[in-house]
Amino acid sequence: MNAYKAARLPIHRGPAAWNAILGAQDAPCLLDEDRTADVVIIGAGFAGLSAARRITQLEPALRVVVLDASRIAEGASGRNSGFMIDLPHELTSDDYAGAGTATDRDVIALNRQAIAFARSAVEDYGIDRNFFDECGKINGAAGEHAHRHNLSYANHLAGLGEAHEMLDGKQMQAITGSSHYLAGLYTPGTVMLQPAGYIRGLAAGLRKSGVAIFENAPATGFERTGNAWRVTTPRGSIGTERIVLANNGHLESFGIERGRLMQIFLYASMTEELVVDALARLGGNPRWGITPSDPMGTTMRRIDAGQGGNRIVTRTCAAMRPGLAASESDVARFAKVHERKFAQRFPQLAGVRQQFSWAGHLCLTLNGVSVMREIDGGVFSACVQNGLGTARGTLTGIGAAELALGKQGDITRHFGSQPRPNRLPPQPFAAIGANAWMRYKEWRAADE
Repeated sequence: MNAYKAARLPIHRGPAAWNAILGAQDAPCLLDEDRTADVVIIGAGFAGLSAARRITQLEPALRVVVLDASRIAEGASGRNSGFMIDLPHELTSDDYAGAGTATDRDVIALNRQAIAFARSAVEDYGIDRNFFDECGKINGAAGEHAHRHNLSYANHLAGLGEAHEMLDGKQMQAITGSSHYLAGLYTPGTVMLQPAGYIRGLAAGLRKSGVAIFENAPATGFERTGNAWRVTTPRGSIGTERIVLANNGHLESFGIERGRLMQIFLYASMTEELVVDALARLGGNPRWGITPSDPMGTTMRRIDAGQGGNRIVTRTCAAMRPGLAASESDVARFAKVHERKFAQRFPQLAGVRQQFSWAGHLCLTLNGVSVMREIDGGVFSACVQNGLGTARGTLTGIGAAELALGKQGDITRHFGSQPRPNRLPPQPFAAIGANAWMRYKEWRAADE
């Protein structure tokens, strides 16, 4: 094609709490002129900034421009739960196991490559280590059914030769301060991010290395001009030979893979900062992260002052919204669920209010593939993270950067071997079916 025009721009519902608790950023750098670059990256989240870093590693003399529709860390990178997971984490399975031992070993190696890439950025750019905590995570089980999921996953991990530890209810209470959990499965390789802090630090480091990052500069389209492309924004444009699309589900906004991407929103709430008395009543460790043993259960996380304050995050409820926007009523309705889940786990914190509630956008495909390939001549995609945005976003960003520079490696070969996303049923049937299935799975997950 000669031209791509954005049918819609990102709409965020609720505050990006991870960003809000870090305080105000410096004034944004705005694009208000026409200019040129060697590579333009659309999207300044995990994928886009990882692509920018990989380009600077491979060819530091190239002029790289990153465009973001809002502020740094106001999009998905400030709205996720901050788990950078090394092990298989297949959301459509009962226990997170993947497609088999060989496949899972490949996935683990790639995820650890993403973690190593992020760790090197933390070291090179002096990012606060509180924002990149290599402490592992726990799969929490509230009931016997979920505990069986954990036992199944533990058996799978044993077959892979991966370290893990089963925790009983007393150990779970000692860690979390909650008597809600019957048992847990600890795995040491997950990094617990302060995702907005990490992304802010990554952006700051890239700027110091010469990458131009423009905020509040949504790409409204791009068209071919001779052998190059011109990317347009509301206040300026950029001529370039190469474009990296790092806008996840908004790939579809440009008409790419239309009818093949599932636009899903997950919802979360974060408490006000816990005062001294509340902390005493809570007990437990100052930092921990729990993913539910049932993938459709509730993710919980506790953070401390080094990550933005003593707070607890509750994340549960999902909805498919093919219009690529959650509604305010969605956020309000699911916030009530978060209040109930929080109270169920921490009755000793009665009266603690949820300060922030928000929607976070993710994108899935029916066959679990990403879209990391050359879309058009000189246009490369680092999109569709299937709910694993921190690790897979990092990987697809690296891969798209390598493709744009004509390089090959483990990442490009892995994603390059994947088929196209399977076609979805027509709307509104796809959304009706997906939402009904998610409500059923959430109902079945019950107290998880």
